[in-house]
Amino acid sequence: MKERIIEWLESVFGNAHALIILIGSAIPITEQRATIPLGIYWDMNPWLVFLLAFIGSLLPVPFLLLLYTKILALLSRISWLSWLTRAIDQKVRRYAQKFEKSTEAALIIFVAIPLPGTGLWTGSMVASLLGFNFIKSLLCVTLGGLISATGLTLVFTLLRYGIALF
Repeated sequence: MKERIIEWLESVFGNAHALIILIGSAIPITEQRATIPLGIYWDMNPWLVFLLAFIGSLLPVPFLLLLYTKILALLSRISWLSWLTRAIDQKVRRYAQKFEKSTEAALIIFVAIPLPGTGLWTGSMVASLLGFNFIKSLLCVTLGGLISATGLTLVFTLLRYGIALF
């Protein structure tokens, strides 16, 4: 079954690994942190991995910046999802308190750091919650994502191919 799915994806998309990198980068848990190392592990071209992961991670950003607070309010009305929306809202508000008096540079750095709980999704939600300007937020999140994708691609390419740093 798995082989049939991969064959179908390859016939439609050309390369199932590329599709996995693109879509996986748009998912909040994996984002670039998981997809770039995975693409490098699969011996994909590092430039292709970088581009797919960067583009994939940017796909949800405009929607999050514009609709995060509205979607969260809508989902919180569904009783069995209220625990999840509360947890997400509390996490984002915790990060938001750190940004309230910060500059755009703080948002860029926050998104660029490839650690759990940081990244394009959380950065976009924080910017939306705080009512940051859409264009500035989009640019800051994009720049942070670019820095993150560049760093991850370099580190994992060096690790994969054993290139000595010193």
